[in-house]
Amino acid sequence: MLSERIQSRMLRLLNHRYLGLKATEKTKLPGPHPQQDYMLYAHVPFCERLCPYCSFNRYPFSEERAVPYFKNLRREMLMLKEMGYRFTSLYVGGGTPTIMIDELCETIDLARELFPLQEVSSETNPNHLTGKIVNKLEGRVQRLSVGVQSFNDGLLQQMERYGKYGSGLETLERILAVADRFVSLNVDMIFNFPSQTEEMLVQDLSYILKSGANQVTFYPLMASPAVAHSLAETIGQVDYRREERYYRLICETLADGENSPYTLGSAWTFNARGDTATSATPMIDEYIVDYEEYPSIGSGGLSYLDGSLYVNTFSVQDYNEAIEAGRMSIVGRTRFTKWDRMRYRFMMQLFGLRLDKRQWKQDFGCSVARGLPFEYTFFKMVGAIAYEDDDEILLSAKGRYLMVALMREFFIGVNKVRDQARARLTGEERELLFGECCAVGV
Repeated sequence: MLSERIQSRMLRLLNHRYLGLKATEKTKLPGPHPQQDYMLYAHVPFCERLCPYCSFNRYPFSEERAVPYFKNLRREMLMLKEMGYRFTSLYVGGGTPTIMIDELCETIDLARELFPLQEVSSETNPNHLTGKIVNKLEGRVQRLSVGVQSFNDGLLQQMERYGKYGSGLETLERILAVADRFVSLNVDMIFNFPSQTEEMLVQDLSYILKSGANQVTFYPLMASPAVAHSLAETIGQVDYRREERYYRLICETLADGENSPYTLGSAWTFNARGDTATSATPMIDEYIVDYEEYPSIGSGGLSYLDGSLYVNTFSVQDYNEAIEAGRMSIVGRTRFTKWDRMRYRFMMQLFGLRLDKRQWKQDFGCSVARGLPFEYTFFKMVGAIAYEDDDEILLSAKGRYLMVALMREFFIGVNKVRDQARARLTGEERELLFGECCAVGV
């Protein structure tokens, strides 16, 4: 699609300008605004197996590294409480948060003591859908997100996940066994793998329809330049020319039509139709849609507060030292101009399928058309807007795919920020990551 190629090229140029990591002397995040609710993101950077396509902060698991890390994660949570933060939502990502289930539960329990949490979301992997782990998570976690990526055994072998997590059929059986144990069970999928055929994608979709999952997230394959080499060696070069066709197949199968099993929760999140558990604005992996500002704790965490992006150190050792010394582990900061903030709002709200024009005017003092004339005109010209009035902008089917491509490029840009932070690693930690031909799971 020509409009996708134009848009992607423009965003790559803009990402280079405003997603650059600049050193900072700050040792503490900004404080909260009175009466504002925030979401807290907590990062657990440990995995049993490091996958070749992801740029999140991650390390091979060892109990020696993980136990003090979880303790410091809780200490950092107390720092935010002392600063006056009030969280209604907690998202624990990784890595693999469930890698030490008792430590994770202690962390969640402390968060519930400190803050008026209404929901907790945690990521996990298929091999952690066991009785012991699920029993501990049930009641503590409302939304469990399982990183499946694909049910195709050939693709799982290419991703080096088959041996650790089992076959696609085994994963399906595990999901079926726990689907009713949580308010929301999300299955994370990836599409447009280099060797993925349309038949493979159809098979993945058929497994999803059998899974009992009340939420599904289908990400396009995306990776930063830092993992491009390992990605090409293991699963091949990405072909974006067929991405739209695959996305349309996903939408046609899951969400198009009055009797479809799912409805769109974002451009790439699908919520079970008529499911009362998830009908009231269910949480999604892209929490930045619902929470424009959020602090993050943990090594590799990214916070967006007061128009600035803050990046925590990617060194677990440096993170522990900082927290134990009573300071936060911020190593980089990028300030957003008003125009950057408008572009960020435009992207996130439309990715969430609706842009609130009245809130925009209140926050920025101008209309969308005046604030972002190029972006607004481009979306109008290519037919990306299905409906618009004084209150809102809604996307067309074409517009939803453009947002998928836009978010793909945005997250690749964010991954470059992560690459910059990871490049600062030294000694044993650098050897752990760069001395091996591998990278991490989503």
